[in-house]
Amino acid sequence: MARGTVASEDRLHRWLRRAASARIGDDGAVLERLGRVVVTVDAHHAGVHVRSDLDPRLVARRLLAVNLSDLAAMGARPRYAFLSLAAPPDYDHRRFLSALIDAARAHDLELAGGDLSRLPCLSATLTLIGTRYPRGRFVTRGAARPGSTLWIGGSLGQAAAGLRLIERGARLEGRRLVLPGDLPPRLARAAAQAVRRQLQPTPQLELGAWLGRRRYSAAIDVSDGLGIDLARLCASSGVGADVEVEKLPIPKSLVALSRHLGIDPLDLAVGGGEDYVLAFSLPPRVRPPVAFGCTAIGRFRATAGVVWTTSRGAVDLGAPGWDHLNQRPGAPSISAPQVGTIWNNVPGRRRFRRPGLRSSEISTPANDGLPIGRSRSRDQTY
Repeated sequence: MARGTVASEDRLHRWLRRAASARIGDDGAVLERLGRVVVTVDAHHAGVHVRSDLDPRLVARRLLAVNLSDLAAMGARPRYAFLSLAAPPDYDHRRFLSALIDAARAHDLELAGGDLSRLPCLSATLTLIGTRYPRGRFVTRGAARPGSTLWIGGSLGQAAAGLRLIERGARLEGRRLVLPGDLPPRLARAAAQAVRRQLQPTPQLELGAWLGRRRYSAAIDVSDGLGIDLARLCASSGVGADVEVEKLPIPKSLVALSRHLGIDPLDLAVGGGEDYVLAFSLPPRVRPPVAFGCTAIGRFRATAGVVWTTSRGAVDLGAPGWDHLNQRPGAPSISAPQVGTIWNNVPGRRRFRRPGLRSSEISTPANDGLPIGRSRSRDQTY
């Protein structure tokens, strides 16, 4: 994908904006005629977003969390939810609904209605309605300005690593986390964090509310990957961005874990997606509260396109990430040689050696966590 371009999903969004409504294309739609409310919709389909055997309670909580992340990006306060749930007759509907109701109440959110139907596999669609916080406004993707600072609301790449571990057999059994048996104990903590980040994302509603009280800010939730979502933010605002690769918040423990998995850590951070943190703009002299754990990673500029820079110069990455209309499930978002070249040239980073080498040939740094639990013959439980 060429620098600054957007994916086929975004071309469909542009057509819909022309054919249906200019409200399409943000994390939610602001409906002035209903008294300034914002509406967002998201879905979980078995085999696409979640495994078909995932505990219904986890599915419900995850579905709510990713929807709330959209409201967070809009600076909106959650108010009402409407659920369309289609599942096999033997699906544990009550377990799903109880978890959804309990999680919604924690955010003062009311499940006000919906629809139930039958399908051979699970398909759950949740619609949320939010309002403005007192003295707040709705945040959109279109308010980033040249010279503004680009911030990210949390660490990147862990959820994508968690997905790779789930594909290798990691799973939650009640409160127990079972990890693949071939995982070294020294990586257990990093792996546990990654799997939980994938299955139990945390929407940044407090950060979104804070941004809504700022006069100048734009935001997007990083769900499809920082690369593609940042390109969308820039396109909506009519700006470009320079991103400093060295400043990307990639946990050291993730670097070690990704090497064990044979995946480039920068691939996970830039194109992995499902981080559900906010990427946002603020004026140069404005900083978010330290408690939010945000990191400044670059700056917006007048000319279009996203440029990824290191101390050795700029590298053209394009807009890597997930596009629902242009990729098969599991397809890599960035080619390994492309990103690995950048990672290996970032000062202070240890070189990443490509998949295909024997595990003894891959250099891994010391783990910064402590091993948890005991190893089983095939799986490890933590």
